[in-house]
Amino acid sequence: MHPSLTFHVGEKVVYPNHGVATIENISSRAFAGHFERFYLLRLTYTSMTVMVPFSHVEDLRLRKVTRNTEVSRVISFLSEGRCRRRQDWKDRFKENSEKMQNGSLLAVAEVMKGLLLLQLEKPLSFREKKMLDRARHMVITELSTSRGLPETEAAQILDQALAKARLHLPEPL
Repeated sequence: MHPSLTFHVGEKVVYPNHGVATIENISSRAFAGHFERFYLLRLTYTSMTVMVPFSHVEDLRLRKVTRNTEVSRVISFLSEGRCRRRQDWKDRFKENSEKMQNGSLLAVAEVMKGLLLLQLEKPLSFREKKMLDRARHMVITELSTSRGLPETEAAQILDQALAKARLHLPEPL
């Protein structure tokens, strides 16, 4: 495992496609005759716990919370950046799913903005509404964690950035 991908109990991390999580424990378990170390994560959004083997950290793209300077770039992108998107819903959904799995805050923001732009033209499918809701949550919780703000303030910052692009978020599902 890459040394920069070591985390500590109590640390906040980002679990792609699920959002911010807290490392609650680090433990070892025997599987098929060998020991494997695990991170026990508690997801902020659902309070579910997930066990992530050390050997899967890179594959899953578990990462540290985005630094504030990068968060500022993401907010700037949401307020004025350009977005291209595929017309065919299957291609679009596949591309968006890959971006959500990629895990970078910018990739998640691209999904959110692209779906908000699409929503101006036509109603989103149920799956796209769910993806938009998850992307919204992931951006808000990471912004909140990165800047040490309550989620309500992070949501206001997000709303203000999107308003500059004449976009607004629907009510959460």
